[in-house]
Amino acid sequence: MGCGVSKSNQFHKQDTKAIKAAVLIQHWYRQYVARMEMKRRYTWNIFQSLEYSGEQAQIKLYNFLGYLMDNFTPSSNERNLISHFFRENEVCRDSEWERFFCYKNIEVPEIYSGPHLTFPLTVEQVTFLVDAFRNKRQLHSRYVLQLLLQTWKMLRMLPNISRISTCQSKEITICGDLHGQLEDLLLIFYKNGMPSLDRPYVFNGDFVDRGEDSIEILLILFSFLLLYPNDVHLNRGNHEDHIINLRYGFTKEVLTKYKMHGKRILKLLQKIFSWLPLATVIDQKVLVLHGGISDTTDLCVLARVDRHKYVSALRPPKKRHLSTTSMSVDSEDDTWSGASWRRASVTLHKPLTRGTFQNLSLQDFSDRVKLPAEEQLEARRRHLNLLHSACGQSQQELGVAAAAAAAAAAAAEPAQDSAEVIHSIEEEWKQILDLLWSDPMTQPGCVPNEVRGGGCYWGPDVTEDFLSRHHLQLIVRSHECKQEGYEFCHNRKVLTLFSASNYYDVGSNRGAYLKLGPDLVPYLIQYQASSMTRELTVRQSAGRTEHSALRVLRKQLFSHKSDLICAFQELDKENTGLVSLNDWAMAVEGVMHLGLPWRMLHYQLISRKNSNGMVNYLQWFAELAIKEPNMDHIEQSLLETLYRHRSTLETIFRIVDTDNSGVITMQDFRQTWKLLSVYLKMEFTEEAISDLAVSIDSNRDGSIDIHEFMEAFRLTDKKSRLERGRSMFMGTATDLTKLETGDPNV
Repeated sequence: MGCGVSKSNQFHKQDTKAIKAAVLIQHWYRQYVARMEMKRRYTWNIFQSLEYSGEQAQIKLYNFLGYLMDNFTPSSNERNLISHFFRENEVCRDSEWERFFCYKNIEVPEIYSGPHLTFPLTVEQVTFLVDAFRNKRQLHSRYVLQLLLQTWKMLRMLPNISRISTCQSKEITICGDLHGQLEDLLLIFYKNGMPSLDRPYVFNGDFVDRGEDSIEILLILFSFLLLYPNDVHLNRGNHEDHIINLRYGFTKEVLTKYKMHGKRILKLLQKIFSWLPLATVIDQKVLVLHGGISDTTDLCVLARVDRHKYVSALRPPKKRHLSTTSMSVDSEDDTWSGASWRRASVTLHKPLTRGTFQNLSLQDFSDRVKLPAEEQLEARRRHLNLLHSACGQSQQELGVAAAAAAAAAAAAEPAQDSAEVIHSIEEEWKQILDLLWSDPMTQPGCVPNEVRGGGCYWGPDVTEDFLSRHHLQLIVRSHECKQEGYEFCHNRKVLTLFSASNYYDVGSNRGAYLKLGPDLVPYLIQYQASSMTRELTVRQSAGRTEHSALRVLRKQLFSHKSDLICAFQELDKENTGLVSLNDWAMAVEGVMHLGLPWRMLHYQLISRKNSNGMVNYLQWFAELAIKEPNMDHIEQSLLETLYRHRSTLETIFRIVDTDNSGVITMQDFRQTWKLLSVYLKMEFTEEAISDLAVSIDSNRDGSIDIHEFMEAFRLTDKKSRLERGRSMFMGTATDLTKLETGDPNV
């Protein structure tokens, strides 16, 4: 009996130790999961904050340039510099455009070994085209123009809202944003099969920008559209817009791959983008659109708009006088139907000063629109009242007054019609803008999307009302990168679908596509297109993504060095060079406006603090480990402007480069800096700009190569040791392990 008690106590002690060990392991594991989740969240916040700030900057720049066009005199140098940029709505017959885009005079050399296309396309030709792009072969520019022309003709026959059914095919596949990542599209085709009569697809916009193979994705999708016009459906995204393409890489990609005919290809793509359908409805119950809705979205209005007028969704179209004689494609003259229409989109109640427009979003401009035709109508009404007050005059005078009143009334009718047309255009534009740019939010209501600068945020109450009014049950949208490739919200009545995996960096997110059968129950398939993600451990993948996000953030902080030092010095009243951690976080957010958890991030950004927990902010900039270009002779404020607004400056360069040659003259270079100085509310001396130009013009030919200029001022992270372009890490898991251990051979 005693032995039994002894054994029982022994087993009890062992159980206690095992339980304590299990609790300890569980506690450690929970801490580990919490740390990983914290890293995931702030890494994601960094990527998204920087992405949205870039979109907002592009919209502000476009608003600024539009303001110059609408308010500067026609003869001003600034206006002449950018006037071609706003001639996207030339009034020409389709036959004239087809002559401009004609491919027949382009010869295909005998040494060309890529795909050959004949129309109508065959399945074999399209399959060969996909294989050629998989093997990094390029389609000849003759076939590109021919394919795009056929696509343009096809799209002009399609309605604004495509309506399709699952009854014929049993299942419909829906893909979200691809953003030039051909590897994702090919993986979808591998897993799900290529489009066919039995396998219809809906591609939900944002085919281009950011990735390296945007033109290849377009050509594949357009080929399948021509092959299966009733089974392949393309919706327009906010990146199907030549204004956005200037900043995010598609314009540069086309001009690089098709140097000789790139300008014509881009112009034809502008036309094609404007004719892409706006949405797709499946079985009268599921709405597929790119961005989202607002509290004013009406499918009946969207179904009857002239969508091709909105070449860019960032600016409402201007009414033009349609004369009987057509305008030449290359004409430099605008055909506005009066000065009031010329300024209709951004004519303001109060004049803008240099400090006004920089912080305005798209809604800020649209809310301040003044309708000139309404003013004219009101003036005519006042004139009528004045005429009616002549009732005590003679019969002859009354007769004259009556005649004048009749004439004024007759003149008021077209003015009223004109006002109604303006109002209709504004409403249509806002509907399209909301459809392409909006995002859902958890709170009820509908508010302007100030984070992106365009569209709105809409809540679950807006979703419920919209679905009820249109007898729908689900909205499928894209437009936002999600870590799992998809996300439900609004009581599972809104589904965000994103198909570009590894969007911010390798391992940052999965891609997903959706399959809908007759029961309309969403079936989601996830994937990651990079083979490297399969080689990395979870810890390596998270560390890789975190490292990339912090590297980008350090560059952003370094590019705001002067402003940050000023903010620190305001808090450092005694000039000790030290600030508290709270003051450091407050100053950084006050300058950067990124809405990031800076106190949490200080562990990754600040390596040393003194014994009192104070931050030496001058030493901190050295710890950011950013390597600057060797430009000691260039004014520091000019250099910081280059670092901070590099993308904006490149966008202006590409606008100024009217012939898309990649080279601009010294005079245009100086004019570009003048535009930038007005936009940024900064003054740059002629001497500083000249020094900058001379330092870049190494061959002394009097011109500036845009690509060489931008590369000369690329900040590099000394901690990174691997400069990888946009985000792709092209090493292996073994390389990453060596990098973590400090192997000098990597």
